[in-house]
Amino acid sequence: MTGASTTTTTILAGTEVHLLPERALWWPEGRTLFIADAHLGKADTFRARGLPVPSGTTRDNLARLSALVASQEAARLVVLGDFLHAAEAQSPGVLASLAAWRAAHAALDVVLVRGNHDSHAGDPPPALGIAIVDEPWPLGPFACCHHPQRHPALHVLAGHVHPAVVLRGPGRDALRLPSFVVDAAAGADAGVTLLPAFGEFTGGQTMAPGPGRRFFAVGGGRVWAVPGPP
Repeated sequence: MTGASTTTTTILAGTEVHLLPERALWWPEGRTLFIADAHLGKADTFRARGLPVPSGTTRDNLARLSALVASQEAARLVVLGDFLHAAEAQSPGVLASLAAWRAAHAALDVVLVRGNHDSHAGDPPPALGIAIVDEPWPLGPFACCHHPQRHPALHVLAGHVHPAVVLRGPGRDALRLPSFVVDAAAGADAGVTLLPAFGEFTGGQTMAPGPGRRFFAVGGGRVWAVPGPP
C-alpha cells in the first residue's frame, strides 16, 4: 500500500478513502481505484494536427497506472471520463499500448464513465474488455460521473474540471498545484468530490474557495489539506 506519510485519508459518504499523490482516489472497502481525465493519446492527437509535442506520454501514464493498481492491489478501476483524448488517439501505437496494458491486468475490472472527450474519441475497442457506462453510475455510496453535478442520495465523484489550487505566501509568492476538491453535502444533495487530472499532459483550472469546500493539494509526492482559505 502507498505509505501513510504521502497520502491523505478522509471520510466521504461514511466510508474511508485515500487521496493519493498519483492524483487518484482509493476506496479500500470496495477495492476500487478512481482516476479522472487520463486523456490518453493527447500527444498523438496534437502531433496528428501538426503541433510538435513530445511523444511517450501514453506509455508513461499507463506505467503510472500499472504501479497504482499493483500498489493498492485494486480489483476495480473506475475512470471518471476522458480516458482517450480524441478520435486521433485511437492510433495503432496508442491502441497497441492499451492492449498490452490490458493484457497485463486481465483480472482487473475496468469501467469507463463516458466524458465529453470520450464522446468525440469513440468508445475503446471491445477487445480491451472495458465496461462503458453513462453518468451518473452508482457504485456503493458514490455516484460516478465525469461532469460535476449533484445527487440527492449518493456522493458524486467527478473529474472534467482538472482542479487546481493556488498557495500564497509572503512576498507575493504563489504556487499553483493540482488539487482534490471536496464540497460538503448541502441541502438536498450528498456532496461532491472532484479529482485532479490523472494525465500528465493536461492543464488545470484554479478553483475558488467556498462554504463547505475543502482543498487537498498534490505536490512533491504528497497530498495535504490546505488550511483555511486557499
